[in-house]
Amino acid sequence: MRTARSCLRVLVPALLIGGVCGIALLGSWGPVSHAETTGATSATAATGSVGPIDFRTVFKDSIIEMPDQGSLSARGTIYVPAYSRVYGASAGSARQLALSTTLRIDNTSATKPLVIERIEYYETSGKLVQSYLNEPLALRPFGTIEIVIPAEDDRGGVAANFIVTWAGSGPIAEPLVEAVMIGSENNTSYSFVSPGRPVRNVGRSPWPQFRFRF
Repeated sequence: MRTARSCLRVLVPALLIGGVCGIALLGSWGPVSHAETTGATSATAATGSVGPIDFRTVFKDSIIEMPDQGSLSARGTIYVPAYSRVYGASAGSARQLALSTTLRIDNTSATKPLVIERIEYYETSGKLVQSYLNEPLALRPFGTIEIVIPAEDDRGGVAANFIVTWAGSGPIAEPLVEAVMIGSENNTSYSFVSPGRPVRNVGRSPWPQFRFRF
């Protein structure tokens, strides 16, 4: 009996010590793993290392396979004024309000794809800031894409613009292209829309034109 009691006196403390050590080890493993994950997330957020979002990924459902190039009989160019900065409303104020810009391109045709051949962003003096297409893309009927320029991007200046060239199998409805600007200051929000304008040549050529009738 005494031997059994002696064994219990030895085994019970040993088991208790072993259980405490096991809990301590599990507790130490959990927080270390959690700390590493949290630290990595915080570092990414602090450094702002998130890459730019590709509009082709966001609007992948609007993009379809390119039609035959030989069928593209209609073409056009659209000029879209944009404003990444506007001057303050106070008289004599040279302070500028930063605005974000969203360029929207809609295929208004219900039956035919719209091919976008060029999307370019120009700054106030007319210098190219960024080209968004390496190759043409096609929008499905009633498809839409958007390109967002955040307010922190001041490369365009106070009088930026977009140039969009398109093509389609004529006759086809002209696309709708516009820019939406939005910003806020002192608890007041500002927003306005800048519609695109088709680029058309006007006037007569100085060179003589000959017309032949057979």
